Amino acid sequence: MKKSGAQILVDSLLEQGVDTIFGYPGGAVLPIYDALYDADIRHILTRHEQGAAHAADGYARASGRPGVCLATSGPGATNLVTGIANAYMDSIPLVAFTGQVVTSQLGKDSFQEADITGITLPITKHNYLVKDVRDLARVIKEAFYIATTGRPGPVLVDIPKDVSSAQTEYEDPGPVNLPGYRPVLEPPAEQLNRAAEAIARAERPVIYAGGGVVYSGAHRELRRFAELILAPVATTLMGLGGFPGDHPLALGMLGMHGSKYANFAVCECDLLIAVGVRFDDRVTGKLESFAPQARIMHIDIDPAEIGKNVRVDIPLVGDVKRVLSALIERLEAKLPGAWQEKIQTWKKEYPITYEENGHLKPQHVIREIYRVTKGQARITTEVGQHQMWAAHYYTYTRPRTFISSGGLGTMGFGLPAAIGVQVACPDEIVFDIAGDGSIQMNIQELATAVNYDLPVKVAILDNGYLGMVRQWQELFYNRRYSYSELVNPDFVKLAEAYGAVGMRVEKPADVRPALEQALATSRPVLIDFIIEREENVLPFVPPGESLDRMLG
Repeated sequence: MKKSGAQILVDSLLEQGVDTIFGYPGGAVLPIYDALYDADIRHILTRHEQGAAHAADGYARASGRPGVCLATSGPGATNLVTGIANAYMDSIPLVAFTGQVVTSQLGKDSFQEADITGITLPITKHNYLVKDVRDLARVIKEAFYIATTGRPGPVLVDIPKDVSSAQTEYEDPGPVNLPGYRPVLEPPAEQLNRAAEAIARAERPVIYAGGGVVYSGAHRELRRFAELILAPVATTLMGLGGFPGDHPLALGMLGMHGSKYANFAVCECDLLIAVGVRFDDRVTGKLESFAPQARIMHIDIDPAEIGKNVRVDIPLVGDVKRVLSALIERLEAKLPGAWQEKIQTWKKEYPITYEENGHLKPQHVIREIYRVTKGQARITTEVGQHQMWAAHYYTYTRPRTFISSGGLGTMGFGLPAAIGVQVACPDEIVFDIAGDGSIQMNIQELATAVNYDLPVKVAILDNGYLGMVRQWQELFYNRRYSYSELVNPDFVKLAEAYGAVGMRVEKPADVRPALEQALATSRPVLIDFIIEREENVLPFVPPGESLDRMLG
């Protein structure tokens, strides 16, 4: 039976279990949009292609399924680039489809032509330019396989308009066959035995857990592993929720904006067990003094990460869930001792806290969001000070509940991501904790939330600054606030103009009532919290310093 390329695309998406696409139409994808008109796939029309990419990213992080976005050629495709790069840095399974000019016009500077496969080559796990409609079904199947296996990541499929319009006899492409792509899922037994021996000998072990724990579904195994060897667990920003934040062994986040006790533990441990992490510079600080007393064990599915940034004594290449399960089988339970006592002493002596002074503090807002939602919300963030406060003052006990841009640090991520999360989790509370600078990067997506009756809540921590920029200018540039002060719109009126509910809060006593009112409505709500203007994120490790050299 003959099918058009566009119909093959739709049928292939259904075969992959895709139920939602985030996109924006244009000339080069009109055949695809015509096929979507009758398809059993929900299409969310965002107000910007970057919003579509971030929404697909949020959908993937919350659901564990690949996110899908669609844009036209030229500027539509290039507007996806930031979202694709964001997904690449954080290892998110994303499949991006772009339209392209007809094949006969490729390379001729045609109207709305952009070499999107060339542009995205460094920020995709793989990409394709499909020049023959007969290859389309196979390419789509491969794209989803590559995006979701091994270390997850984005894959882009560029489809010229004549390919999506062309007709061909449809044939099932059969099983994926990629001889050069064979992710290693479990290390050899001798490596596991060596790792188990090192763990058994360690007197001061620390687990350093990242996004790989969340994405491999290894949160239960991590908890069993930590409880078995009585190792405290420090998490990266991406790892929040991968280990319960209220567990006695939880150290919270480590690194530049980590807790003092997490950083002290890493500095004094004798075995650092890194699980699904990439030793980002915001975590390690000064490399020469990172975990100076420790042997380092690194568990990761991507062999390219082993030894990339730090020396590794015990490498374990494989899926985190499988590796932890195999280690648990080889280990015996440890008894508490002086190390566990020291950790608890640090936690009591150096709590994450802030000074109350009668003004509205951002930390208070986030703690109230936690209390009002009973810790059960899905939290997205933009990027900046508010992101770090959200990491510290909301306790994450489940995986996939903290959704934020880590590696790329993308301002404007939180609101469209919240839309994707709400689509993936329609019965859950979704809060975007935002800054007054970041929110304006993609604030147009409020229209998307209103359009599709998605009851996302937005809490803007409004200090009239690009807050993290201002903090660095205060600490390192003698308070020379060069172009970091903002003149903002009336966010309440802006929310109302989009058809959402707008509220403003200026006093601590009004925070809880406003949040309760927001949760009581089924509409999108934006709350503008006017907070202390020059509040800083503390503790803070200055760039290039050791983790034990913290301010605050």
